[in-house]
Amino acid sequence: MSDSQSDVQKRLKRIEGQVRGVQRMLEDNRDCKEIIQQLTAIKSAVHNASLAYMRTYASDCVLQLDENDPVGRQALLDDLITLIGKAG
Repeated sequence: MSDSQSDVQKRLKRIEGQVRGVQRMLEDNRDCKEIIQQLTAIKSAVHNASLAYMRTYASDCVLQLDENDPVGRQALLDDLITLIGKAG
């Protein structure tokens, strides 16, 4: 596993812990504002993990493409742009 994959794994484990924390907050009938703050933090963490992974995807996949395959390069670029658009 590469360093960037390890980084994303750590981020996801942290997010998993945050989600479990919100579940406990709901069970404990905690203040709505606190729950919303935690959900906002989770959304931001997921977004940042997605960006980190896309950055790895771009560097690992795009840079390794055969320069003599412009159709393949364009298809991969199109896929990457589509993924970035969905992340927003």
